[in-house]
Amino acid sequence: MGTLEKSPDCQICAFKSLMFNSLKQDQLSKINTCKEQFHFGKGELVCREGDPINAIIYVHAGLIKLHKRISENQSQIISIAKPFDFVGLISVFSKTNYFYSITAIEDSSICFIAKDCFIREIASNGQFALDILTRMSKTNDDVLEAKFALSSKNLRGRIAHILLDFANNIYKSNEFELPVSRREMAELIDMRMENVIRVMSEFRQDGIIKINGHIIEITNPNMLQKISDMG
Repeated sequence: MGTLEKSPDCQICAFKSLMFNSLKQDQLSKINTCKEQFHFGKGELVCREGDPINAIIYVHAGLIKLHKRISENQSQIISIAKPFDFVGLISVFSKTNYFYSITAIEDSSICFIAKDCFIREIASNGQFALDILTRMSKTNDDVLEAKFALSSKNLRGRIAHILLDFANNIYKSNEFELPVSRREMAELIDMRMENVIRVMSEFRQDGIIKINGHIIEITNPNMLQKISDMG
């Protein structure tokens, strides 16, 4: 399970979640003693579907995907988590085992906070509990909105939406290294890999994007946005 890293104290960590601001210093110190930080290389499994939920997962750096196998040769990507995201908060309170797998799609640093310790702090701090509920609600809404946005679009619109999401919300740049393979993109938008390859090639031929290996440059973001909106 990854490689154990030396992690900063939660009280001074530059990546400290705003959700921890409601914790007093002694409470944050307790969280810190219940936390371990691991490095996962790209493609490395963080947890497997069916594993017991023993910890809260917090993305310190990198990107990870939540995915579920739906047949022997097919998986579905549920969502992609980025830095500052907590993963599976709802599952922590509703299930004892993961119903999905988690895999790093970039080199990632991930904090694991012992589940019992986390729940104990929730029980002792009403504002922290409210912050958790707020984060859970927002995460759930974000996943549902993303799935609805994709399901309402055709193939070209879906791929345009994903490329813009990477550019605008994850990398903050129109040029980035695509962190997912064509197969993973197909799993993310629920389409066939061959169709993803075809549409990406069409976007390139139309001068909307440039492709250099894994590097994507969106050269006509207005047109890509129009395709996403009309999709």
